[in-house]
Amino acid sequence: MACIYEVQANGKITNALLFSTDVHLPPEQIVEYYQARFQIEFIFREAKQFTGLSDCQAGHLPQLDFHFNASLISLNLAKHPLYSGHSSAKSFVFSIFSYKRREFNKHLLSTFIDK
Repeated sequence: MACIYEVQANGKITNALLFSTDVHLPPEQIVEYYQARFQIEFIFREAKQFTGLSDCQAGHLPQLDFHFNASLISLNLAKHPLYSGHSSAKSFVFSIFSYKRREFNKHLLSTFIDK
C-alpha cells in the first residue's frame, strides 16, 4: 500500500491510497505502476473514440489482429510529429481530440483565407 498526499494552496491536504496485492512492493513502484496503468487506459480510450478500435465487425483472428494494430498505429502516427519535438516524455501530454481540433482550425482558417 502507498499513501500519496498533496498540500493545496488553501492548506487542505488531499490523500490518495494506492493498493497492490504484492505486499513486498515498494511504494515508489506502486506509484509507477499506477501512472503506467493510467497512460495505458488513456491510449485505449483515445483509440476507441477516435481511431475506431471497437468498430471492427470481423470474425477471424487475423482480421481482428490487423484492425487492432491499424487502430493503435494510427494513434501513434498522429502522436509522432507532436511528440518528436519534446525531450521529456513526462512533460508532454497528447490528446487526439486536441490534435483533431488543431487540424480542423488550420483547415478552416485556410478556407477563410482562400475565399
